[in-house]
Amino acid sequence: MKLVFIEGPGKKDTIAKYLGSDYLICPTKGHVRDLPAKSFAIDFNNNFEPTYEIIPEKKALVADFKKKAKEAEAIYLATDPDREGEAMAWHIATILGLDENAVVRTAFNEISKKAVNESIANPKPLNYNLINAQQGRRVLDRIVGYELSPLLSKKIRSKLSAGRVQSVTLKLVVDRERAIQNFVPVEYWNITANLSKNGEKFKSDLTHYQGKKIEIPNKDSADKVLVDLQDAEFKVESVKRQITYSKPLAPYITSTLQQDAVSKLKMTLNSYTKCAQSLYEGVMVEGEGKTALVTYIRTDSTRVSTDAQFMARDYILENFGKEYHPGKFNEFASKESAQDAHEAIRPINLKYTPEYLKGKIDEQYLKLYTLVFKRFVASQMSYAQYDSLTVDITANDYKFRSGGKALIFDGYTRVYKVQEDEKNGINIPALNEGEIVKKEEILSEQKFTKPPVRFTEASLVKEMEVQGIGRPSTYAATVMTLMNREYVVQEKKALVPTELGMMVTDYLDDYFKDIMDLKFTAEMEKKLDDVELGKYKWQDIVASFYTGFKENMQYASTQMGVSMPKAPPEPSDVKCDKCGSMMVYREGKFGKFLACSNYPTCKNTKNLNEPENKVEDKGLCPKCGGVVSAKYSKRGKLFFGCDNYPKCDYISWDLPLKEKCPKCGEGLFKKFNAKGVATVVCNAKGCTYVQN
Repeated sequence: MKLVFIEGPGKKDTIAKYLGSDYLICPTKGHVRDLPAKSFAIDFNNNFEPTYEIIPEKKALVADFKKKAKEAEAIYLATDPDREGEAMAWHIATILGLDENAVVRTAFNEISKKAVNESIANPKPLNYNLINAQQGRRVLDRIVGYELSPLLSKKIRSKLSAGRVQSVTLKLVVDRERAIQNFVPVEYWNITANLSKNGEKFKSDLTHYQGKKIEIPNKDSADKVLVDLQDAEFKVESVKRQITYSKPLAPYITSTLQQDAVSKLKMTLNSYTKCAQSLYEGVMVEGEGKTALVTYIRTDSTRVSTDAQFMARDYILENFGKEYHPGKFNEFASKESAQDAHEAIRPINLKYTPEYLKGKIDEQYLKLYTLVFKRFVASQMSYAQYDSLTVDITANDYKFRSGGKALIFDGYTRVYKVQEDEKNGINIPALNEGEIVKKEEILSEQKFTKPPVRFTEASLVKEMEVQGIGRPSTYAATVMTLMNREYVVQEKKALVPTELGMMVTDYLDDYFKDIMDLKFTAEMEKKLDDVELGKYKWQDIVASFYTGFKENMQYASTQMGVSMPKAPPEPSDVKCDKCGSMMVYREGKFGKFLACSNYPTCKNTKNLNEPENKVEDKGLCPKCGGVVSAKYSKRGKLFFGCDNYPKCDYISWDLPLKEKCPKCGEGLFKKFNAKGVATVVCNAKGCTYVQN
């Protein structure tokens, strides 16, 4: 029997299907060896040597692996094809006592029959540059987290955490919030001329005055322009018509797919991560079993293989015609910091079109796969062509401009449209240089500059990528950590720092400038990438970082010998309905709430969004027969739950009643509208009974 060690159990069946019964697939379910959770495990006197241990929860699994390995005729380490996966493979090899140069490493950029069998047939030794890059990152993160987190817990509040990438990402959110809070709107005015030729109307915007770009700061300035133009003659200065081209976007990388999944499909980063992982590992396709549909989902490269380019070409020629393929393959530049270890995210096989998979896989998987499919196919299609028109019109010393474009050839937009492609059309009459057009009216409009917008999950990931902090495998996890730690909350889709998040950021900004510096963090990421290329030893990078960090730790500890003073809670005018004390405002995971000032004697709390006239109706639990009563979520939304919770987990948006429907015999429910007005209805399928 041959053993193949993989990470996640989700791809076990897919790989087993391709390799056959001679191979036993062994999922590790993540790391089996790591730095211990309850000790530092970094030897500062021995070149930062880490001490690893088998993760306690994995001891039985490791024992089973060792037993199987003794009897195996061959061992393959097929953990994921990245630094983390290489380190996992190294830990397994060490635990099993394999030679450090053993030719056992294999990895799958895609889980297809061809890729899996080719990889198994061509194993390699472990890549110690990759392993060292991961070790350097792991040791750095342990030093920052293990030393800084206790300091934060001592100075601010217990059980706080800090992280090398986490903390600087939090600073992005906090800085944006303060920019919004401190924003002062600036007034400006736009002036538009409504013009016409032979009764055909069009608009033109004022852009220049005496050859310079014009800025109109207030109404007086706008009124002066209107006076200057009152009797002006509007003359066509130039008409520029040209063919312009729109290039398709590159296929998805991790960050761009995360962004589109959140913004276009309304997924959370958490749901995206699970869905994308399943598409890579394999999903159940009706009639075909578990099938992997996309290539490896953690990548920062826009490169695709030659085989994939030919596959796209054949699909495009067959489905759209030769004019839709450019004749040569489209290439896309990756960021300078990209590791380029893997292809872009693309479909494994274009026979699995979204139309073919409709109804055969889960709807959420289909939506995400459709994005990947269309973006990849479009990336290898011809440019879109437009008839673009720009008209400059002069009036005294002022210049107005009109423009538009009309689609000539749709090219890649036949498959994948971006926002700019949807705003096409030339709504300007045929004009010639030197001719006079009629002025219908001139309009001035007051405007104000707008504050920066809060980050969403998608835009924060984009900013992390732009700033060069974190890597594809860490973007989503970092953002989710900020929310789990209650440093950031979501209001609708926006990320808002909590009071605690701001306090932590301010403290770290005061005493740990390097950790909170975007450029410093990006340079550190680049150096860790260079370890992978063999340019640096990871120990040297850690040593150079630790010198300054240790000094900052000592300074922060001595300068602030006592905890940071906490602002007293804001008093409210609400009395506690349990003990009569006045309530105060406190900050929690979901924002502000009311808490009794007599805490901990009285632990009463109230949601700010709870209505004054709370629903007091009681109902009958259809699950256990207990009492169902009104509850309010942290956001103040009304729902109904069984009072026997947690033994009974029944919940409903409507209150279940004892009475039965006189029409169908099913149970009746009481529905409440936003004002608390109730209507008794039957919720049974097909029944329309409403009590008058």
